[in-house]
Amino acid sequence: MQKVGLFWFNHDLRMDDNAALVLAAAEVDKLICLYCADTTNTGPGWQQPAKLSPRRREFLFESLQDLETQLSQYGQKLVVRIQPPLEAIAQLITVHNVSHLYSANHVGSYENRIWNTLRKRYPMLEFNQSHTHTLFAPSQLPFTIDKLPASFSKFRRLIEKMDLDSVISAPLDAPEKLPPPASVADIAWQPLWRDHYSSNLDGDDSPALFKGGASAGEEHLKGYFAKDLASSYKQTRNGLDGMDYSTKFSPWLANGTLSPRRIVQQLQEYEARAGANDSTYWIFFELLWREYFQWYGHRHQQQLYAFTGIAQSAPTTSFYPERFKKWCAGNTPYAIINACMKQLNTTGYLSNRGRQLVASCFVHELGLDWRHGAAYMEQQLVDYDVASNWGNWQYLAGVGADPRGHRRFDLKKQAQIYDPKNQFVQRWAGKQTLQPLDSVDAADWPI
Repeated sequence: MQKVGLFWFNHDLRMDDNAALVLAAAEVDKLICLYCADTTNTGPGWQQPAKLSPRRREFLFESLQDLETQLSQYGQKLVVRIQPPLEAIAQLITVHNVSHLYSANHVGSYENRIWNTLRKRYPMLEFNQSHTHTLFAPSQLPFTIDKLPASFSKFRRLIEKMDLDSVISAPLDAPEKLPPPASVADIAWQPLWRDHYSSNLDGDDSPALFKGGASAGEEHLKGYFAKDLASSYKQTRNGLDGMDYSTKFSPWLANGTLSPRRIVQQLQEYEARAGANDSTYWIFFELLWREYFQWYGHRHQQQLYAFTGIAQSAPTTSFYPERFKKWCAGNTPYAIINACMKQLNTTGYLSNRGRQLVASCFVHELGLDWRHGAAYMEQQLVDYDVASNWGNWQYLAGVGADPRGHRRFDLKKQAQIYDPKNQFVQRWAGKQTLQPLDSVDAADWPI
């Protein structure tokens, strides 16, 4: 009897360094490669995935197009269903007598709820998951997940005591071949996608900052390390605008079109060629920061979305709809915040420094429930990653892994440091008549 596998692609939209796909290739006779675009997801993000912004949706569309092209080179095809995953997977299991189910391990509670429901509903199937979104597998960490250090600093010190050259596995090559596809009804998904999201980019003809897909991600990775930008990364990483001040790996990392282990490999080759310094180390430092929040998400699961976070004490914030709308639209008393939000809404991207500033303003100046800010970022960001987004918002709100309790930024000082000539504000927010920062009181705002 033939073994029929179903591979559920999610945040691993690549052939390269995909352990779950390699396993599937070795175990089954036929394989269904599935992606589900769940159009019922309208948020808020701490209850179910948010509705995606035009930029994020377009990046995902391009990523799926590229994955489809790569699969076709193996004689395979990508089955895309614009419906809830549980519904689509159940149909395929029944119709095609699926015996094996594969996916990448996911931090998200929504994805895990689906996977666990399938395991209970179909105990006769073989279920296989692999960690393809992290540098390490759980067995490689110097602690069990339930003993995850309470702060990033403690995590980093433990990690850096290991022999990282031997612990971080070399990235896997793409499978040499894949099993042939099962005879799934051939539905042309791209026209359906375009019909459903036809208004996504209407009225916006500005060029996208990033092109989706593993091919574009690989091109960007090689292009970055072909220059000398990595050698000055630490000095430039806090920039607010432009393509060269930071690595810009995050969009492809987020949906798994780029492997974190592949980045480390390229970084090591760059250091061997151009020399290692504080800046090249800082790229690895930032990958460790991302890594910490992946395991933070696995450790705390539903607490990732809790108002009290992992702190078990409620913040002194609430939800004021008018303030929230103004923050989203970039219509606050703070010019630097307005510029950041308009940049985000236009491009689907915001610098790391910008994200810290808008989150600090959201929580500490406007007194808003941090979860609504995190959910808005989930909707807008091309590089949205569930663990990084929600973990970092907890960190800024004072209910997460920050041993200092919270991070409140002096917006006036930050603007003077990072936009001293007012160029960023002029570009994104234009000329605005604003109150002096010292005189702004969120209590004066309408609630």
